[in-house]
Amino acid sequence: MNSFFASVELLDHPELRDVPVAVSGSADTRHGIILAKNEPAKKYGIKTAETIWQAKRKCPGLVLLPSHHDKYKEFNKRINSIFQEYTDMVEPFSIDESWLDVTGSIKLFGSGRKIADTIRERVKKELGITLSAGVSFNKIFAKMGSEYKKPDATTEITRDNYKDILWPMPVSELFFCGWSTAEKLVDMGISTIGDLAQADPAVLEHALGKQGPVLRTYARGEDDSPVHLYDQKEKIKSVGNGLTFTHDISSDEDILTALTDLSDTVAGRLRKYQLKAYGVKVDIKDTALKVVSRQKQLDNPVNLADEIRDHAFDIVHETWPEGKPIRMLTVTGINLVNEDEGEQLSLFASENENHDKSESVERTMDEIRRKFGSSSIKFGRVIGNDIGVDL
Repeated sequence: MNSFFASVELLDHPELRDVPVAVSGSADTRHGIILAKNEPAKKYGIKTAETIWQAKRKCPGLVLLPSHHDKYKEFNKRINSIFQEYTDMVEPFSIDESWLDVTGSIKLFGSGRKIADTIRERVKKELGITLSAGVSFNKIFAKMGSEYKKPDATTEITRDNYKDILWPMPVSELFFCGWSTAEKLVDMGISTIGDLAQADPAVLEHALGKQGPVLRTYARGEDDSPVHLYDQKEKIKSVGNGLTFTHDISSDEDILTALTDLSDTVAGRLRKYQLKAYGVKVDIKDTALKVVSRQKQLDNPVNLADEIRDHAFDIVHETWPEGKPIRMLTVTGINLVNEDEGEQLSLFASENENHDKSESVERTMDEIRRKFGSSSIKFGRVIGNDIGVDL
């Protein structure tokens, strides 16, 4: 979708369609980053994920609109419903992107390009927003085709033209090639996608590990990953939650308050999915917006808030200088397994009893939340805080 969040918001503000508009988090609660922007705003160089003050410096007249995620979810459902009229092989990639395999639909609806153009026109007519489509023989090139020309366009990348279209591009433009990886490749003399496609796979593996040869296959059009059915869920790899605070925090008291709430959310989601985590990861963002990530592997898998919080607190203490301000914390459960996987009991009966008691309490909280809403019950520590938890 083209400028998805902004396009949905502008349906209720047609008078703003030709002025620079961005959808952002709340500046008052310091969730002040740009989530989406319309085409006029893009002309000022405004980028997704930059702070509001940075965007305003580029465009003082920028109009900011609040986000409404329920609206975006509803439009996502409606868009994917249209997709499913042409194929049942629709794999959502994000809230505003999906891959479609229309191989089996060509006899009914025409070529891939014709199907893409038909869908574009329907979405524009029925929903009032636009999309750009990429048509290709694999998922990587289809995604890159959708980015090639915007807004409201279809780009077809074939076995005959992909070298002409994609290989001259900077290597950083290759899907799944992050900026850090791109920098390493450029330092190796690999500056374009074509350079990567013709690089020695052994050299790439030595420099980048297994990721190197994989990126080379992407550049060569050799990606063969299938498009999944719409209701075929991929295995969850991690469960996390983050919070930007209303003011920078540094005391153990505030850090524990934040970690208690974040761990409670993570633990609840793990139990909902019937999973446990063999690892806990913490991301710490400082006042300069620099992020430090650290993780801890566990002897036994966990899905209880107090256990996740304690491990997360240990990570913060071992990682972060005492008294240094923290702007944001994220807690993530990683290395997930089914919750019925066996775990080693403690030799001390009291520890097992404490674990069982905590589990009983937290599962009771799960049931209360199912009946009365997610905010109906909280840990006492987070009540009445001034750092932005549960606002």
